[in-house]
Amino acid sequence: MSGEVQAAAVLGGLTESEESETRRPPQAPRRRRLGLGDWLLPAYVVIAFVFLLIPIAYTFVFSFNDSLKSNIAWRGFTFDKWLNVCNVEGGAVCEAFGNSILIGVVSTVVATTLGTMIAIALVRYRFRARSSISLLLFLPMATPEVVLGAGLAAQFLAVGVPKDMTTIILAHTMFCISFVVVTVKARVASLDPALEEAGRDLYGSPREVFWRITFPLLTPGIMAAALLSFALSFDDFIITNFNSGSVTTFPKYIYISAARGIPAEANVIASAVFIVALVIVVGAQVSRAARAKRLAAQTG
Repeated sequence: MSGEVQAAAVLGGLTESEESETRRPPQAPRRRRLGLGDWLLPAYVVIAFVFLLIPIAYTFVFSFNDSLKSNIAWRGFTFDKWLNVCNVEGGAVCEAFGNSILIGVVSTVVATTLGTMIAIALVRYRFRARSSISLLLFLPMATPEVVLGAGLAAQFLAVGVPKDMTTIILAHTMFCISFVVVTVKARVASLDPALEEAGRDLYGSPREVFWRITFPLLTPGIMAAALLSFALSFDDFIITNFNSGSVTTFPKYIYISAARGIPAEANVIASAVFIVALVIVVGAQVSRAARAKRLAAQTG
């Protein structure tokens, strides 16, 4: 009997405590005190973006400057530089830009093709000196561009090859291959071999399996490597300056013009390149989001 009384007392106490908790007014949530990290990281991000975007904004704004020879001081707003971009110095700026585009495209195609084949061979096959080749492919990425450019120039001089656009393409292809191999190699390593085995089980030839299964899966990595290779080739100055001879690329033209004042037409081309790159990136993101939404709607 005493056990029942104790149990009833305990239950009664629990009931009273629950009723008192329900009658107690809800307490307002405590405000968390802002620490140093809560505002330091956002401030750092804002400062970093401002630091990165100020040169781009300056280049874009001064592409509309009504300048004469130098484009340092603001003299007035005009669209003439955009409409007549190739009229300065007999079209030298457009010729330099065209050379950079041609060199970048050829170097990208060659480096992407060779780098993709090398990446597949390093991941899928076992052979002698495989580790040594992987190490050697990293050397151009770790070597300073001054050393690399001077070494290539000395090699071309020793062989007797005249410095022109061909030597620039060879030099750009050489250092771009390393970046292509690293990018595509990571993509190849992430592929599921079962997909290719399924293609072979369905009586697909090695050529059909590669072009219908492997290559489409490698396409994102190959495209990323090609874009990176083109950006590196288009932007390079040090290696180009050692191996260009009389050929002028867009970065080399900017460097030479800096002594006497960069014309506003160079700002126009730089701004146009930035706008095109921005449109490509935004378009790719929008297309990816639309494709993901469409796939979600189909699966749902």
